[in-house]
Amino acid sequence: MKVLVIGGGGREHALAWKLAQSPKVQAVYVAPGNGGTALDSRLENIAITDVKALREWAAAEKIALTVVGPEQPLAAGIVDEFRAHGLRVFGPTKAAAQLESSKAFSKAFMKRHGIPTAEYETFTDAAAAHAYVDEKGAPIVVKADGLAAGKGVVVAMTLHEAHEAIEFMLAPNPDFNPLGVTHNEGGARVVIEEFLQGEEASFIVMCDGKNVAAMATSQDHKRLLDGDEGPNTGGMGAYSPAPVVTPEVHGRAMREIILPTIKGMEKDGIPFTGFLYAGLMIDAEGKPKTLEFNCRMGDPETQPIMMRLKTDLYDVMMAATSGALDQIELDWDRRPALGVVMAAYGYPLNPRKGDAITGLTKGGEMPEDAMVFHAGTRKEGDATLTSGGRVLCVTALGSTVKAAQQRAYEVAKGIGFDGAQYRKDIGWRALKP
Repeated sequence: MKVLVIGGGGREHALAWKLAQSPKVQAVYVAPGNGGTALDSRLENIAITDVKALREWAAAEKIALTVVGPEQPLAAGIVDEFRAHGLRVFGPTKAAAQLESSKAFSKAFMKRHGIPTAEYETFTDAAAAHAYVDEKGAPIVVKADGLAAGKGVVVAMTLHEAHEAIEFMLAPNPDFNPLGVTHNEGGARVVIEEFLQGEEASFIVMCDGKNVAAMATSQDHKRLLDGDEGPNTGGMGAYSPAPVVTPEVHGRAMREIILPTIKGMEKDGIPFTGFLYAGLMIDAEGKPKTLEFNCRMGDPETQPIMMRLKTDLYDVMMAATSGALDQIELDWDRRPALGVVMAAYGYPLNPRKGDAITGLTKGGEMPEDAMVFHAGTRKEGDATLTSGGRVLCVTALGSTVKAAQQRAYEVAKGIGFDGAQYRKDIGWRALKP
């Protein structure tokens, strides 16, 4: 069977790498892919990004399964386009993807269906938003109502930061958009919500419209610098499993958040299929609340999760696109996995591109316990160059989180590019006393 993975980041490299391990899969295409997928002889990059062109190519090539990685094509309706032409595709429809593409839609949905989340208000008027922040005080959270590649959320610890975020997100000048927000219909909006105390975790499940299969738990590190300091990023590393998600927390998250969401979407006439990612804040009493929903696997959480998945991902995807997830049981490697993101000079605000990467193996081969997943890379002749903010995710398995951490950093130290930056403390929450 032929499989198509849509996207070009670390998440897509990890999904394609795992799908290629299935004995039932003869070819895995990645559109557009990256320098890492170009290195792997089992994968082939396809330089197509247009939704209609991708659908036409998939039909002509008799692709058996398409897996959509990033949020942009989902929000653009790629699943609707493929399904309308009888193609099997894993992901949510454009309407269902609003859980991620519109923070206002998502918060209103949670309020309507009684799903625990932070108190909030939505604004289009900057003056009203500023007044609300002054009334509530800091810390407070400001979110853009649109896609922003993981950078559209500002956790403002001071009133100045909150007011600045509002100016960035509701700027009247369309040329001033430092967060890269893609505004939804009706123009710029912000959601301002209460600051929740606790520990964050990523809770990701697969959905077929009715049934749910929970992925291994994980936790990522959003801040650029050690000790969770510095600006927010798309994620500087992750590990799986997340100790904070105890069996009790897992049960509550399923009962109070995941299952009510799937039932609520079905009740609203927009059944959810694909990956559903609930960003959780877990308080000191073990009560989870929903920070946000994503309609895709997390990046960099996908990388350690795929390292731990033992079940054939192609079989799982075929069941998920046949409404048969209830017949699947996922099998996980007992060993923890941990991934360290190596980012470009200037990331996250102004990443530099074009630096040569050294220390990579010629065909991308790695020992069984480690893998270098590419994100912002491209091939140029025999060289691999940086082409984005988050360049690589060096991921390793270990008998403990500490062992996985040591192995990942050991591999990372052998890789270099000018201006490379990465955190030295990925996994610290799992290792704290």
